[in-house]
Amino acid sequence: MTIRKPIIWTISGSDCSGGAGIAADIKTGHGLGVEVCHLITANTVQNSSQLISVNPVSIDILLQQFEVLIADKPPAVIKIGLVANVEQVLWLAKLLKQVKHSNKNLISVYDPVGQASVGGSFNALTLEQLTPLLKQVDVITPNLMEAKSLDRFDQVAQETTAEKLAKKIYDDFSITSIIVKGGHSDKDNGLAIDYCYHQLNQLSEEKQDNQEKLHQAISYQLSSARINTHYSHGGGCSFATALASFLAQGYLMRDAFMLTKAFINQGLSASEQVSKSYGHQYYGAFEQQGWPLNPTGSPQHFADVVDDLSLQYQGLPAFEPLDLNGDKLGLYPVIDSLYWLKRLLPLGLEIIQLRVKNLRKDELEQVIIAAVELAKDYGTRLFINDFWQLAIKHGAYGVHIGQEDLADADLVAIQQSGIRLGISTHGCYEFILAQQLQPSYLAIGAIFPTKTKDMTGQIQGLDNLRQVLALRPENMQKIPVVAIGGITLERAPEVIATGVDSFAVVTAITEAEQSHGISPEQAVIAFEKIIFPE
Repeated sequence: MTIRKPIIWTISGSDCSGGAGIAADIKTGHGLGVEVCHLITANTVQNSSQLISVNPVSIDILLQQFEVLIADKPPAVIKIGLVANVEQVLWLAKLLKQVKHSNKNLISVYDPVGQASVGGSFNALTLEQLTPLLKQVDVITPNLMEAKSLDRFDQVAQETTAEKLAKKIYDDFSITSIIVKGGHSDKDNGLAIDYCYHQLNQLSEEKQDNQEKLHQAISYQLSSARINTHYSHGGGCSFATALASFLAQGYLMRDAFMLTKAFINQGLSASEQVSKSYGHQYYGAFEQQGWPLNPTGSPQHFADVVDDLSLQYQGLPAFEPLDLNGDKLGLYPVIDSLYWLKRLLPLGLEIIQLRVKNLRKDELEQVIIAAVELAKDYGTRLFINDFWQLAIKHGAYGVHIGQEDLADADLVAIQQSGIRLGISTHGCYEFILAQQLQPSYLAIGAIFPTKTKDMTGQIQGLDNLRQVLALRPENMQKIPVVAIGGITLERAPEVIATGVDSFAVVTAITEAEQSHGISPEQAVIAFEKIIFPE
């Protein structure tokens, strides 16, 4: 079966100088692997130094384009840029409401174009006139000045932060995701810091007050060195379209945000040298360089994650390594009982994880005590899932912690105890965050759908696994990466071919007799032969 590319629509203006608007959107979308349909809201007259005029397109033409496209090329994401007048605002608000009624999964991304970088305004719309559209969009990507305008900045304190601006925009318009770009800030010590305020569970206005809304939200903040180049015309358009492209391909907001910032950094870096060669402020077009990372690429364009966890443990020494003596980690079984531990330990495995759930505290402790004692007679590294206090107390080799439990763990205590730490990750955002903590190994998943856990929306696939593996800088190459999730004997060869150091399996061993008519021990031998071919 042939799978079509995701389709995005861009509804924006045409910049005759070629840097921004529809031109930037098409170059960005095509470079990132999506199909792009465009509805032009206005034709501008501008060049690299001035905006002369904005000439709106009639609603009749836009409506005809909408009707002919919606039946043939329905969008996964609609990206909106320049809106030239009130009539277009009202038409777009009605259009979004109509399309979302028939497609509940549609995402709309709005880049609130107001002022031209070369001076002049693209429209004379007031905030009140824009409100019908703002009430319909799902994602908005203002820079700092645009965010202040949306918040009526002249009425609030001058030191308003990106976080406060984003929350105010949410309170006013209930937009699910607000990304405030920091590229224009001059107060971040040479850094470009972007902030995303993301509503996890959007509930109706009738069911929650503002306090409950804030409680349901999460924020992401990315920081990278500011790149000085005069070739940035169309960067804001490209940012919003890149985000739309990644969302159309199924990435979660945090990963789409991370990939988008990397895409922008990559494009700005491409023109840094040529920009320096000019002795004046020539305003050139942003360079769309395509996918921000491939398996042979460099992670240099990816930002650092800035959150409470990374700030809390900034400067924490690296966790103890796995002491592999240059060998691969090998198969990583994850089992849930002493029965399976006793059965697998004699097989000479390098590593096993004990993941025990639904036991009383006293029963759990006794199981961990017994497991640690059993493992002492073998050369197998025993990791305990989640229960880091008991792992430290009873001398386990290591502890494995999921992303959802990292905030509650005392990483200083774990590091000082000398036991090893493994961290689960799901996508590039969490991988980079976990990498900053310098654990003993990193796990990435779920590679495929799995029986053991509902990973809806977080299935990585092989292509994404390759891309995430390429995010390791040279000083992190020795930290093993383990793939996990839905890996079977049939899928194992293509998983190990990505370059991953190991893969974890659960039911592929414990249910081997039902699925393949072989014993769990035979399944282990078969997996090991895939990892260590003769």
